[in-house]
Amino acid sequence: MTAAFALAPIAASAQLGSYNPSPGPQGTFAIRGGTVVTVSGADIPNGTVVISGGKITAVGANVAVPANAQVIDAKGLYVYPGMIETGSSVGLSEIGQGAVATVDISEVGSFNPNAQAFYGIDPHSAHIGVARVVGITTVVSRPTGGIMSGEAALMNLAGDTPPKMAVVPRVALVIELPRSGFGGRGFARAAALQQGAPADANRVRAAQMDSLRKMLRDADAYGKAQAAYAKDKSLPRPAHDVVLDAMLPALNGQMPVIFPADRANDIRDAVNFAQEMHLKPIIMGGQDAPAVASFLKQHDVPVIVTAVMHLPSREDDPYDVNYTIPAKLAAAGVTFAISTGDRGSEIRTLPYNAGMAAAHGLSKADALRSVTLWPAQIFGVGDRLGSIDVGKMANIVVTTGDMLEARTDTKYLFIDGRAVPLESKHTQMNALFKDRP
Repeated sequence: MTAAFALAPIAASAQLGSYNPSPGPQGTFAIRGGTVVTVSGADIPNGTVVISGGKITAVGANVAVPANAQVIDAKGLYVYPGMIETGSSVGLSEIGQGAVATVDISEVGSFNPNAQAFYGIDPHSAHIGVARVVGITTVVSRPTGGIMSGEAALMNLAGDTPPKMAVVPRVALVIELPRSGFGGRGFARAAALQQGAPADANRVRAAQMDSLRKMLRDADAYGKAQAAYAKDKSLPRPAHDVVLDAMLPALNGQMPVIFPADRANDIRDAVNFAQEMHLKPIIMGGQDAPAVASFLKQHDVPVIVTAVMHLPSREDDPYDVNYTIPAKLAAAGVTFAISTGDRGSEIRTLPYNAGMAAAHGLSKADALRSVTLWPAQIFGVGDRLGSIDVGKMANIVVTTGDMLEARTDTKYLFIDGRAVPLESKHTQMNALFKDRP
């Protein structure tokens, strides 16, 4: 056992072309003397967390420290599980304008179920290092655009290739239903009503919904044909279809489907459509979710709340209508997680979204769960991520205070049991320009 442990800073040039320093190797570490916030149970004052081989191997107040462990003195510090951002497109869209811009967030066409975010993620995105500094260790990165946008990936924010980052490469299908009716407001709505726009919009929507239903039913028939052939090789072999094949996990209930929806009507439509097609829905957005909370509770549909920090969208809304969404859902017994809903650059505000919800009625404990354990459970990895328990992946954050407070600093960060240097594009730019005359 060593007497002390410190993360050595890695030069910005250590990984050519990347703002994100590589994590160290997996080893055996003992984080000792801090307040361990397990999330799944009671806090442990003066506790110890032992991690080895990428897993949490021991947690408690009287834990034996392995002889070969590197010891981190966490006295006066707090030990948390890493946060999970579930509404992003991290790695798919870099700087929107500029010489090195990359935007791989969407594909051409309306139906792209076989477009996998996993293959498009840039491990060297500048957003990754910035997000890690505030304690985000894992993200759901999803494609957007069209009606069937593709498949989202659950990724750790460490690693120099997508396979090294992936927790679940294909974690959810993304379907954005066409909105019902005419979505405009005010004078624009009145003008459109006079011109018959709602009727046209509804006809287009009906045609799009018919196409979507046909595609899912074709995939269901394709899956049954493939299953029949697998049992009886004397049958004609069905031709392989990558598009239909991509939808089978969702149709078989093995993969949830993310439905972006904010308005109450759109949320109801998404849930009813999911029931009709036998899909497992997750509502992404959920601005009006409190208005349909009993409906969501009845159908056991989780919500990723992305509007906590948004301004009120209606003239008569109270100023705190969005701040209080999580508290209202918690009171109604609806399963939810909090997300920034941002593509990448603003996911660093995830802890402050949860903190704002805690300041407006949500308990502090639930605010923390909404960015750790609950998103892990919603995406089916609650047994691997989201809390400090023996056997879980060692995604650990050591901070100077409450992780949801803006004044708190991150002192140490581990992803998959690897120590991650706390450098980012921000720290590099600060070092470059702080002494500039």
